[in-house]
Amino acid sequence: MPEVSVTAIPAFSDNYIWLLSAGGAECAVVDPGDAEPVLAALRREELEITCILLTHHHADHIGGVERLVSASGAPVFGPQDPRIGGQVRSLCEGDAIELPGLGLEFQVIEVPGHTSTHIAFYGHGCLFCGDTLFSVGCGRLFEGTPEQMQASLDKLAALPAATRVFCAHEYTLANCDFALEVEPDNEALQKRASAVEAARAVGRITLPSTLGEELAVNPFLRSREPDVVRSARLRNPDAQPGASTFAEIRAWKDGF
Repeated sequence: MPEVSVTAIPAFSDNYIWLLSAGGAECAVVDPGDAEPVLAALRREELEITCILLTHHHADHIGGVERLVSASGAPVFGPQDPRIGGQVRSLCEGDAIELPGLGLEFQVIEVPGHTSTHIAFYGHGCLFCGDTLFSVGCGRLFEGTPEQMQASLDKLAALPAATRVFCAHEYTLANCDFALEVEPDNEALQKRASAVEAARAVGRITLPSTLGEELAVNPFLRSREPDVVRSARLRNPDAQPGASTFAEIRAWKDGF
């Protein structure tokens, strides 16, 4: 089985575009919101794009697609969403996609919540989850409900603990600050927050994390844990484990 190499390409103020390769000259690109840093990375690494993967329709994830297609002719694969043009294939739950030229296959997981048509790509121990799951956080609910997002996060939580989580933004430091408000006595979270603070102080990326680590520290994956439910009930005494608690802490985070 080919060994997967994943490189972060910083874009805008806090986005990451992910570049996948398998030891050859071909690569895939995930969520290229801006073409220029991708093209610069391709020149630097002497790589050629063979496909583009999209998780959702937001401009900071698809803004560079047209230029990259023009430069490379690479096919585009993404969710079933009329707001995204130019796709060779639109994907849904249970689909599998083999990345051209790379010999890598990824499974498609529908994860609505941040947007109504959001998808994630899982394979080779890697999860490309766009803005659904962040390290120590999750995406805002622009088009979905708390129940949808809870179900989406439950799908991701069921993946192997060793899965590397490649989300699309460098939000981890601020997410840790909020999570400590929710679970101040969580020792794993305290350690994660200290490590993240040290990394960001010297400009190091905080990604990928692992799913096992997220299950230990991410309040949005812990909406059934007693301490998280307790914090939610300080805001709404009727909060119940699961989606009800998720809704309370997500609303809390929105105004944090």
